Amino acid sequence: MKRKGYMTIGAKWLVLTAGSVLMLLPYIWMVFSSSKTNTEMMRLPLQFFPDRWTLDNYRTVLSRMNFGRYYLNTVFVTFTTVLLQLFFNSLAAFVFAKMRFPGKDKLFGLLLTLLMIPPQMTLIANYKTVDALGWLDSYKALIIPGIISVYGIFFLRQFFLTIPDEMLESARIDGAGYFRIYAEIMLPLCSNAMVAYGIFALLGQWNELMWPMTMTSSDRVRVLSLALSSMQGQVATENNLIMAGAVMATLPMIVVFIVGQRSLMEGIALGGLKA
Repeated sequence: MKRKGYMTIGAKWLVLTAGSVLMLLPYIWMVFSSSKTNTEMMRLPLQFFPDRWTLDNYRTVLSRMNFGRYYLNTVFVTFTTVLLQLFFNSLAAFVFAKMRFPGKDKLFGLLLTLLMIPPQMTLIANYKTVDALGWLDSYKALIIPGIISVYGIFFLRQFFLTIPDEMLESARIDGAGYFRIYAEIMLPLCSNAMVAYGIFALLGQWNELMWPMTMTSSDRVRVLSLALSSMQGQVATENNLIMAGAVMATLPMIVVFIVGQRSLMEGIALGGLKA
């Protein structure tokens, strides 16, 4: 019986290991290819390892394109948007989870229906709005329209619902206002949820392509996703340079996930405790 249990555990580990390797293989291939020459990329059969490890492709990408500017733009836009999202979405989630007012459930249900509308359907209307405000080709166009997320409100509301109302009532008796309750009780208790949503938001904002492509036209405010997209046209025959650019673009998000993975897993696990 014990032997059968060990075999089952071993089989599970084998399956998980194989799945992990399959998921990591494309990224490993991308990293190895970023050190290859274009000739090595074209060889048949495919060559997995480069003949010589070098950073020449990275230097070429940085010198040929305004990659540093794109990088700084992406960091600024992404982190500013996510920080504002965390504040406004958590504040709205607190209101829907813990405050009582007429029509709250109907308003929240109406809000959730926005999740069913593809962003492509509202792109033209949003573009005209941004244009009318004079925000085109500016940081405002990239940041302000994205600071409210219906999914973020819904996600964080689920965590706020897990906190007993008695804690809030005790704080109210002691004279705490709603904003103080939100800042000093709700946020500390839901820190894992905030980190989990922050990582999701970071990934989404960092990889966003359609919105920056529509709203920007100059290198002054363009972001990494546009840089990689334009690289496919400028260096279409130099796949090694595209791989080097892709590695530089994805590395920060890998670091963010590694640093925050514990809070991410705990946040996701706690999110399903109360609907």
